[in-house]
Amino acid sequence: MVSAIIPARNEETSIARAVESVAAQPEVGEVIVVDDQSTDGTGAILGELASRIPKLKILNTGDALPPGWTGKNYAVSIGAAAATGDWLLFTDADTYHLAGSTHRALADAAKHDAVLVSYSPEQEMETFWERAFIPFVYCQLAKKYSYRRVNNPDLPDAAANGQFLMIRRAVYETLGGHAAVAPKILEDVALAEIVKNSGRTIYFAAPVGVVHSRMYRSFSAMWEGWTKNLYPLFGENFDAGGAYFVVGFGLLICVIGLFVFKASLEFTYWCSMLVVLVGWHIYYAFVLRRNHFPIRFIQYGLIGGLLFTAAHLVSWWKNTRGEVVWKGRAYPARSL
Repeated sequence: MVSAIIPARNEETSIARAVESVAAQPEVGEVIVVDDQSTDGTGAILGELASRIPKLKILNTGDALPPGWTGKNYAVSIGAAAATGDWLLFTDADTYHLAGSTHRALADAAKHDAVLVSYSPEQEMETFWERAFIPFVYCQLAKKYSYRRVNNPDLPDAAANGQFLMIRRAVYETLGGHAAVAPKILEDVALAEIVKNSGRTIYFAAPVGVVHSRMYRSFSAMWEGWTKNLYPLFGENFDAGGAYFVVGFGLLICVIGLFVFKASLEFTYWCSMLVVLVGWHIYYAFVLRRNHFPIRFIQYGLIGGLLFTAAHLVSWWKNTRGEVVWKGRAYPARSL
């Protein structure tokens, strides 16, 4: 049996869809939602869901967050302690599980002899800002965290996505569960690292038609979320190799125009800029297609790159000098 665990803090816009979709999975024997001091309509919605979904259990975190914990980690640890399944499926209130998703995860666990299976959901994007920012971030993530390297037991690379993370309960408890990553903002990656460092196998993928997510419904929520995560995800650098190649190619065209064809500086400059602009968009189209995003999203590429750079800088400041604010709680950088 699989126990699904969902932390919920002010999730009235999405909690019903998440609970109903995961409860519909035949392999899920219980759905445990941990209400983390919600002040909106989350509690009332959960009460209505519990009246018609027998496998739904509702727990609460209480009034105080223990020292050294982030809110999400503490909430899911409460859910895990109450779970009875052989597998624990940690998922988020913004995630929608398509039919067969849990069956697919169990099959992947058996096929790859993995004790942890995680999927990166397909992203639902309805606003301009979502279409500009989120594909750019996920394309960078795909380069930073290669699925091939993560799934290779001989390499140290480890990653997971907390929107769909399924782990054997016995392994989870043996390795200390979320208490072992209590202060971590990126608890999913940290948990995957602990599992892989223990010599066990993990399987991470981005399958199509398995799980969806709409992470943020406003620009402010999206900005708060990514400025929380980008620095822990990428550190001080991110892989922009393709962009550097395109810029370098543009400079080469400029040099050829100046010294081979004796063209004017102004002409070669604008030709080079055109080459860079067109070349970068072609490169971004290729990356979008490889990561299952519509190619038409190239129109947002430059805006996405600017947003990513700005958010990465802000995230660096928050995580090293200031404080990270998430879901109404502030975590000083020194505590992360």
